[in-house]
Amino acid sequence: MQIKTVGVVGAGTMGNGIAQVCASANLDVILMDLGDNQIEKGIITISGSLDRLIKKEKITADDKQKVLSRVSTTTSLESLANVDIVIEAATENEALKLELFGQLDKICKKETILASNTSSISLTRLAAATQRPAQVIGMHFMNPVPVMTLAEIIRAIQTNDKTYQQVHELSEFIGKIPVEVNDSPGFVSNRILMPMINEAAFTLHEGIATAEAIDEVMKLGMAHPMGPLMLADLIGLDTCLSIIKILHDGFADSKYRPCPLLQQMVDAGYLGRKSGRGFYDYT
Repeated sequence: MQIKTVGVVGAGTMGNGIAQVCASANLDVILMDLGDNQIEKGIITISGSLDRLIKKEKITADDKQKVLSRVSTTTSLESLANVDIVIEAATENEALKLELFGQLDKICKKETILASNTSSISLTRLAAATQRPAQVIGMHFMNPVPVMTLAEIIRAIQTNDKTYQQVHELSEFIGKIPVEVNDSPGFVSNRILMPMINEAAFTLHEGIATAEAIDEVMKLGMAHPMGPLMLADLIGLDTCLSIIKILHDGFADSKYRPCPLLQQMVDAGYLGRKSGRGFYDYT
């Protein structure tokens, strides 16, 4: 595998998790975000995650320090100029990602692979925003990244075989199981998951059952480890709404119409665990 250095754009929930698993696999990581506060929170989260592994006796305190030493931080995209791959984990906003990919294309060395952790946005459009479309690919991790084993690898129309093979090998190297899919709204994971979450929200909105009852039915009856509404709170209701809107726009099919309750909750700032309130109260 040729990839030795990884740039991660975004130090939030997904970005810091990606940085952790890469550094844990002895790769050098540069974690980038716009502000020092975001970066500090990201490093604190990585440290806490490693502490939990120490408590479970999966790593030692010395292992933790080695992982942290392999993560450097920056607030400048220019610091990613010489990495072998950039994994973008910014907010799920297409305009923002298009701008980022255009900037990274100009900054990074010509060999650098540009990957996105997007959960629903077209990789084909992101690739078209660069002068290296064959080296653009989706690398969609699941939350929480250090725990979940799937890496959904999304080929843009333009992605070449060499890029796919390098990212496939990288995924295995950092302990993930890569699954290849083609570019389409929501890919596979969220094309199936988000309509279920949206339908669970409709079920609550129509007064058919409480949030607790809906989740209990899915856990006990369908063997889901977590109910869809609690899962939505974990993902973030704003992210869920964004993805279901992308499905609705992408397929022009009414079956993807966002639940009004989901929209209302996002409008109110009830975004799930990260805001302290969603379908459940976390305060």
